Amino acid sequence: MTQATQAAARPNVRVVLFGLMIAMMLAMLDNMIVSTALPRIVNEFGGLDHFTWVVTAYVLGTTVSTPIWGKLGDLYGRKSVFLTSVVIFLVGSALCGMSGSGFLGGPADGMVQLIAFRAVQGLGAGGLMVGVMAIIGDLVPPRERGRYQGMIAGIMAIAMVAGPLVGGFITDHLSWRWAFYVNLPLGGVALAVLITTMHLPKYRTEHRIDWLGAALLSVGITAIVLITTWGGNQYDWASGPILGLAALALVALVAFGFVERRAPEPILPLRLFANRNFALISVIGFLLGFAMFGAMNFLPLYQQTVQGASATNSGLLLLPLMFGMLVVSLLIGRAITRTGRYRAYPIVGGVVMTAGMGLLTMLDVGTSKVESSLFMIVLGVGMGFLMQTSMLIAQNSVEQKDLGAASGAATFFRSIGGSFGISLFGAIFANRLAHSAAGSAFGGSGGEAGPGIDLDRLRQLPEQARELVLGGLADAISHVFWWAVLFTVAVPVLAWFIKEIPLRTANEPAAQTTPEEQAETALGKAPVA
Repeated sequence: MTQATQAAARPNVRVVLFGLMIAMMLAMLDNMIVSTALPRIVNEFGGLDHFTWVVTAYVLGTTVSTPIWGKLGDLYGRKSVFLTSVVIFLVGSALCGMSGSGFLGGPADGMVQLIAFRAVQGLGAGGLMVGVMAIIGDLVPPRERGRYQGMIAGIMAIAMVAGPLVGGFITDHLSWRWAFYVNLPLGGVALAVLITTMHLPKYRTEHRIDWLGAALLSVGITAIVLITTWGGNQYDWASGPILGLAALALVALVAFGFVERRAPEPILPLRLFANRNFALISVIGFLLGFAMFGAMNFLPLYQQTVQGASATNSGLLLLPLMFGMLVVSLLIGRAITRTGRYRAYPIVGGVVMTAGMGLLTMLDVGTSKVESSLFMIVLGVGMGFLMQTSMLIAQNSVEQKDLGAASGAATFFRSIGGSFGISLFGAIFANRLAHSAAGSAFGGSGGEAGPGIDLDRLRQLPEQARELVLGGLADAISHVFWWAVLFTVAVPVLAWFIKEIPLRTANEPAAQTTPEEQAETALGKAPVA
């Protein structure tokens, strides 16, 4: 693409980007709002031992659908596929808001319904995340992508600032249900803008979607998540259900590997992993998901129980984490566009993220809000170094025709890391909590739904008993972060082996390249004219 052509295309890029940013805000706001509402949801429905499934179901839905959305976009065009994902997300949001209401049964079924509908919402969210990144990848060459991804980071920052505040306000003054209903008007605006402004080429291939591969991958991933959720908690590690799930996961994933090698259009092309940078950044994305989702979902619990913050204030207390991630993401995006160099950023990010996670292991009853805010800033800075570079390296490692699959794979590994992290952390938290004095503060409010966190009852306990209970909660939460450190410490080690391959300065259509040029493109080099 010549400079004149690029200049002519940019106004369209900016118009499309406006619609994409609204859709990105939709997904980001949901994550931030729901995290602050979770303690109230648990208080109403009970089910403390299942509360992480409200997040896990969403992440699992996102995870299993992401590669499918990415490949659908490659085969059938991104606009219609992307708009479909927005509609599914909005339907899931409406159903989540109605969980346990008179429309769908009583409160006794509320937690089960909410978990199921969060999975539906996650199916749509998988298309939102990969769609935004793949569409930008279609329109903007890798060397200039950092600038536009910096703009996306700005919208993420607005959502990160607004999300906790809106979520806290809704939880304190309206109802937690509006944490989901608020998506509907915003989603309506996103649909209107995207339908009228996003004009992308429509195309269709003769190939069919690899539905068998998608099904096998979904079964294998779901089985592994169930193992990490139930193992050592509801079932012994050597019990029949856990061993059965392990066998199911092994068979499904081995079969998935065979199917992908023979499928004409595999959901997750295994040949992509022959590229060292792509393989390394996929593992780094997996570990980043562990840290990101773990911190986001256990910090509000700590703030609202141990630190006694309201839902609104717990949203405000998350702002240091968001601020650190935002500022660094914007700076890194511009630096990559200016210099074309990126290798150092995931290394530094891994070191800083590990330091931040290590600081969070120090959380206890006596930790002040200032101290915890400083800890979160460090974690946010580390994550900011990784957020932009992980997707950029993944996209620069593949041919243009595989852009959707590569974007989907990168998002998939981050999501599956989050899914495993939430499941594993939830099991660790529940097991640690069960052996502490904090268990005496939970119960009653959920009936058959199981125990819940009764914040009012907690505040009414005698001071000595309350301190004992809060100590148990703080210990269980800090124990989760100790486990997180074991995973994040591998990030800088893996990042050290990433090769500094020049970023392409143009997007070359795959159909116009020769096999030799495709090989060069797979190595990150622009084909020779």
